[in-house]
Amino acid sequence: MSIADNLQKINSTVPNHVTLVAVSKTKPVSVIQEAYDVGQRVFGENKIQEMVEKYDQLPNDIKWHMIGHLQRNKVKYMAHFVDLIHGVDSFKTLKEINKQALKHNRLINCLLQVKIATEDTKFGMSLDELSSILDSEELKTLENVSINGLMGMASFTEDKKQIKKEFNFLKKTFNQLKNEYPELTTISMGMSGDYKIAIEEGSTMIRVGSAIFGLRNYI
Repeated sequence: MSIADNLQKINSTVPNHVTLVAVSKTKPVSVIQEAYDVGQRVFGENKIQEMVEKYDQLPNDIKWHMIGHLQRNKVKYMAHFVDLIHGVDSFKTLKEINKQALKHNRLINCLLQVKIATEDTKFGMSLDELSSILDSEELKTLENVSINGLMGMASFTEDKKQIKKEFNFLKKTFNQLKNEYPELTTISMGMSGDYKIAIEEGSTMIRVGSAIFGLRNYI
């Protein structure tokens, strides 16, 4: 199937309130342009340098999402255009994003990453760490960042019950925090292999790559 066919198939199963982020990491500009030409406008990358190169070559109405683990010293390279940063897992990172956003007179949207998987390789914060950031008086001074919600990555497993349980935990965490922080609106969870489960569990944003573009090209 073509990229256009894949997008049509996925969009036909995704509710209107769920945002589809097309994960274009390792894919060439020509392939992203194909998806753009059939209406896709939100793309996700996990390496800042790669995202910057693509931003410079593609239409400027694309919304670029940084979905990989974020190195603070590289925030400055994308601060002038990034639309949403998914994987914020420390207050130091938020402060750096704010610092760089201020230089460009921008407000950068962010999601706090929650550790929901069993693997040690997955990043993320506990509920206590989330609350500590959201309750912080210092957070109120960061006027160039906006915390829009939470993001999580399920375990890499074929066990659908475990995946469902992990997504359910993220949704419950979101609901618990939203009572105190009504500005939280986004739950980013679900990828090519598990996005349908994620939507069932309350996801409002899915990150889909291989189901759109095919298997990744590892360089």
